Amino acid sequence: MSVVPAVMEVPLFCAASAAQGLDLPAVLREVVESQRYILGRHVQVFEEAFAAYVGVPHSIGVANGTDALEIALRALGMGPGRRVLTVANAGFYASTAIRTVGAEPVYAEIDTSTLNLSAEALSEALADQRLDAVVVTHLYGRLANMPAIAPLCRAAGVPLIEDCAQAHGARQAGRLAGAWGDVGCFSFYPTKNLGALGDGGALVTADKALAERMRALRQYGWGAKYEVAHEGGRNSRLDELQAAVLAAKLPLLDAANARRRAIAARYGAAFSHLPLQAPLADGEDDVAHLYVVRSARRDALRAHLASQGIASDVHYPVPDHRQPLLGTTLASLHLPATEAACAQILTLPCFVGMTDQQVGHVIAAVVSFHDGVA
Repeated sequence: MSVVPAVMEVPLFCAASAAQGLDLPAVLREVVESQRYILGRHVQVFEEAFAAYVGVPHSIGVANGTDALEIALRALGMGPGRRVLTVANAGFYASTAIRTVGAEPVYAEIDTSTLNLSAEALSEALADQRLDAVVVTHLYGRLANMPAIAPLCRAAGVPLIEDCAQAHGARQAGRLAGAWGDVGCFSFYPTKNLGALGDGGALVTADKALAERMRALRQYGWGAKYEVAHEGGRNSRLDELQAAVLAAKLPLLDAANARRRAIAARYGAAFSHLPLQAPLADGEDDVAHLYVVRSARRDALRAHLASQGIASDVHYPVPDHRQPLLGTTLASLHLPATEAACAQILTLPCFVGMTDQQVGHVIAAVVSFHDGVA
C-alpha cells in the first residue's frame, strides 16, 4: 500500500523561535525572586538599553504599542479640535489612538511601491490644510521615506510621531526607526521583531521635557507620588517580567532581523518572474516583520497555500476610512492606491525560526500556483 506523504505545515509566525538560546526560566526566576514586579530595576535597565539601541536619550516603557501612541499624542497636546494625519492601510491602530484622545484622523495616500505614507501626499496635505500632528507608520518592517517626511514636518512646525511597532531595528542613513520624529512608539507584542511574552510597549524621544510628560502620563499623570499634575494620565506600565525578557532578547535583535531579511531575499529572487508584486529589497531600511506580496488573484493564491499546509493572512483588508464603525461618515473619501493595495495584499510566512525547507516549500507552492499546476 502506498503512503501519501504528509503536507509540510508552515505557520505564519512562531514567536517562541525568537527566544532560542535564552534561558527564559532563569530570566523570569530572577524577577520573581526580586519581589519587585512594577517599575523596578529591570524596567530601568531595559529602558536605558533600548534608548541606547535606538540612539536617543530617553525611553519610557508602557503597557502596549497602542498606549504608546495615545500617550505620545496626549503629550504633544492632541485632543478635541486637533487634526492628525496618518495612513488608512495600517490596521486602524493609529486611528484608534487618535480617536481615543478626541482628535480627528486625516488620511493621506500611500506610496505604491512601499505602501507607506507618500511624502508627496504629505507635502500636499501640509500645504492644503491645517494639520496638528503626523503619525507615520513603518508598515511591515519597512521605514517610510523619512529623509523626505521628517524635514517636511519640521518646516511646517508639525510634530511627527513614528509608529515603529513593526520596524524594530530598521534604519535609514544611519538613523534607526524611532529616532527621526519627535516621538517613536513601539509595540513588543510576542510576534514583533522584538517581542515580549505578552503585551508591552515603549516610547522613545530626544526631548527631555517631552519624555518627562510621557513618563508622568503612563502613571496617572503624577508629578510626584499621589500628586496628579498632568491631564490625561493613565495606568500603562511595562512590567518587570516583560522588561527582563526584552532586555535579554535585545542583543539578539540585529541577528534575528538579518535572518528575516535573508528569507525575504530568497522569496524575492524566486518570485521575480511571477505576476505579483513583491517587497523591494532595499537593505537595512526593511527588517521584514511581514513579507507582504500583492496579487490580483489574492484569494485563490491564499486558498492554494492553505491546501499545501501554508498559513497566510491579510494585513490589513479593510482601509481605516471604510471600517464599519464609521458608517458613511467618510463615504466621499477615496484613496485609490490605498484601496487597491488592501484588495491585493497577502502575507506569507517569514519568521526567525523558519527552516530553509519551510521557505522552499512556500516558494514551491507560490510558483506552482502561477505555473498552473494548482
